[in-house]
Amino acid sequence: MKADPAVQRRLLDLATVDAELARVTHRRRTLPEIAEITEAEQQVRAKQDALVAVETMLTDLDRDVKRQETEIDQVRARGERDRKLLQSGSVGAKQLTDLEHELATIQRRQGILEDDLLELMERREAVDADASFARVELDKARATLKDAAGRRDQALADLEATESRRTADRSTMAKGFPDDLLKAYDRQREQRGIGAAPFQSRRCGACRIELDSGAVSKLKEAAADEIVRCDECGAILVRIAEPRA
Repeated sequence: MKADPAVQRRLLDLATVDAELARVTHRRRTLPEIAEITEAEQQVRAKQDALVAVETMLTDLDRDVKRQETEIDQVRARGERDRKLLQSGSVGAKQLTDLEHELATIQRRQGILEDDLLELMERREAVDADASFARVELDKARATLKDAAGRRDQALADLEATESRRTADRSTMAKGFPDDLLKAYDRQREQRGIGAAPFQSRRCGACRIELDSGAVSKLKEAAADEIVRCDECGAILVRIAEPRA
C-alpha cells in the first residue's frame, strides 16, 4: 500500500484526535465522582435506615406515653369518685373502711404510673434528640450526594462537548485519506488502540520498542510513499526525519 508522505504525516494528526477521544471514553468510565456517588448513595441509605429506626422507636414511645397517660387518667378518675363518696357521708362504716383502703391503693398505683410516665418522657426526649441528629446526618449525606452528582454531571457535559468537537474534527480529517489507508489505520486502531505512530530514533511511537538493526534497515530502504508497519505491534509507522547533527 502506498500513500504520499504528506498524507502519511496527517495520520499522526488523526491519531492525536483518536487518542483524545479514547481518553474521553476512558475518563467517562473512570470519573472519580462515580465512586463518590456510589459511596454517597450507600451513606444516604444507611442514614435513612438509621432515621427510620429511631423514628419507629419514637412512635412506639409516643404510643406508650399515650397509653400511660390514659391509664393515669382512669386511675385519677376512680380516685376522684372514691373521694367524693367519702366526702358525701352516705356510706356505712364498713364501706368507708373499704373506700379508704381502695383510695390508698389507687394513690400508690397513681404514683407508680406517674413515675413510669416520667421515665417514658425522659426516654422519649433522648430518642427525639437522636431523631434530630439522624435528620441532620441524613441531610448532610444527601448534600454530599447532590454535590458529587453535580460535579459528575458537569464533568460529563465537558466530556460530551470535547467528544462532539473532536468527533467532528475526525470526520473532517478522515475525508482527506484514501479509503484503503483509512481502513487499514482504523482496523489497527481497533485491534491495538493506536493506528499510526511516528518512527524516530529507531523507536516505534506506538509500542515504544526500539527496533533491531534489520527492521530499521528495512524501513529506511522502503520508498517514501510506502506504508510501513512496526514488526512488534503492527502500527503504521510514519517516518520522521532525524535531526541533523
